[in-house]
Amino acid sequence: MTAPIPHSPVVIVGGGQAGLSVSHHLTQRGIDHRVFEKHTAAHTWATQRWDTFCLVTPNWQCDLPGHPYDGPDPDGFMKKDEIVAYLQAFVAKVKPPIREGVAVTRVARRDDGLFAVQTSDGDYTADEIVVAAGGYHTPIIPRMAERLPGTITQIHSNQYRNPAQLPDGAVLVVGSGQSGAQIAEDLHLAGRQVHLAVGDAPRCARFYRGRDVVTWLADMGYYDMTVENHPLRDGVRDNTNHYVTGRDGGRDIDLRRFATQGMQLYGVLEDYADGAFRFRDNLKRSLDQADRTYNSINAAIDTHIAKAGIAAPTQAPYTPVWEPGPPVTALPLEGSGITSILWCIGFTPDFRWLDASVFNGAGHPKHRRGVTAEAGISFIGLPWLNTWGSGRFGAVGRDAEYLAQVIAARLGTGDAAMRVAV
Repeated sequence: MTAPIPHSPVVIVGGGQAGLSVSHHLTQRGIDHRVFEKHTAAHTWATQRWDTFCLVTPNWQCDLPGHPYDGPDPDGFMKKDEIVAYLQAFVAKVKPPIREGVAVTRVARRDDGLFAVQTSDGDYTADEIVVAAGGYHTPIIPRMAERLPGTITQIHSNQYRNPAQLPDGAVLVVGSGQSGAQIAEDLHLAGRQVHLAVGDAPRCARFYRGRDVVTWLADMGYYDMTVENHPLRDGVRDNTNHYVTGRDGGRDIDLRRFATQGMQLYGVLEDYADGAFRFRDNLKRSLDQADRTYNSINAAIDTHIAKAGIAAPTQAPYTPVWEPGPPVTALPLEGSGITSILWCIGFTPDFRWLDASVFNGAGHPKHRRGVTAEAGISFIGLPWLNTWGSGRFGAVGRDAEYLAQVIAARLGTGDAAMRVAV
C-alpha cells in the first residue's frame, strides 16, 4: 500500500531571516507549517560574505520578530561574525519546523487545488506556498569573461573573502554598487592596486550634521514609505542601493578620494576585445550623478531640520576632491598588471522550480506586498516588497506578520478574501 503524501497547510521555501520571520508569525497563530532550506538556516551570511563584511545600517535597525538588537552598540554596525551570531540566536528563539539540506525542486498546483511540492527528500502537498528564497540566485558574469586568458583569476562577489585569496598583482573590480565599492575599498586598504569599473550606483553620506544619515531618514519617515507611495512606484525595485560603509565605525565611500590615493577609475566595462578592456565614456557623469544624489539627500535632511526647528551643527555640501582627466576607454591587459577580476554586477532571479503564472518578463514576481494574483502563493524578503526595509532586518518582520494574517484568513475561510489584486 502506497504511503500517503505528507501534507502541510503552509510550506515555506527558504530558511533565511525572511522565511524564519514568517515561521515565527505562523507559530504565533497556531498554523502548522514546514520550512525547507537547501543549505542551513541563514547560511548566506556565513558563506557568501567577505571577511570584513559589516552592516551598512545601524544595529538599532535590526528588529526581527521578538528579536530586536540588544547589544552594547546600537549605533554601530555588526560585523560578519556578529551578524551570524544574531541570526543563530533568532533561529534558537523561533525553533522553526525546518528541514535543512532539503531543496525544493518543483512546486505546481494539482487538479484538486493543493500544491504538489517536490523536494530532494520526497514529495509533499500544501495549501499555501511562501517563497522566502530571496531574489539573488544566479551570479551575473558576462560572456566577455569567456574570452579572457585562462591565466586571469575570475570570481564573483559572492565568492570573495579577502585579498589574500587572489594572486599577487592588480585587481579589476567590475561594478560600484554596495558590494563592488566595499570590496574595492577592502583591496585598496590592503595595499592592492585596484582598477574599478564604475557603474551608475548612487551614494550617500554616512554621517551628516551630527547624526547617522539613516537615523535622520528614519525620523523623516522614509523607511515607512511604501512602494505605492514612492514617486517611482514599482520602478523603485530596480534601483541600485547607495554605496556607503559601516566599516571601522562607519564612513563615506568616496571613489574620488580613492583616486587621489592611486585607485584607477573607469566607466562601465562594455567588452574585452583584441587584448584590451573597453570602457564606456561615462566616468565623470557617473561620479557627478552619485554626488548629486549624496547632496540631495543631505539637502532633504536640511529641510527637515529647518522645519522641525532642530538644533544641529551646520555642514557644507560635498565638493569633489578629484576630477577625471581625459577618458580612458581602452586598457590593454598586457602591461596593466591585472591578474584577477572581481565581478560585482549582481544576480538574476531563478524561480524555475515554481510552476505558476506570477512572474513578469524579467523573471521577477508580480505581487502587492508579497501577495500574488494566484491565491496561495506569496513572496517575502525581496527588496521593496513593501518598503525600503523589506529585504532587511528592519522591516521583514512586519511583512511576515502581514503575510501570516493573509494566510490565516485564507486557511480560516477557505476563500481568497484577503487576496490582493495585481
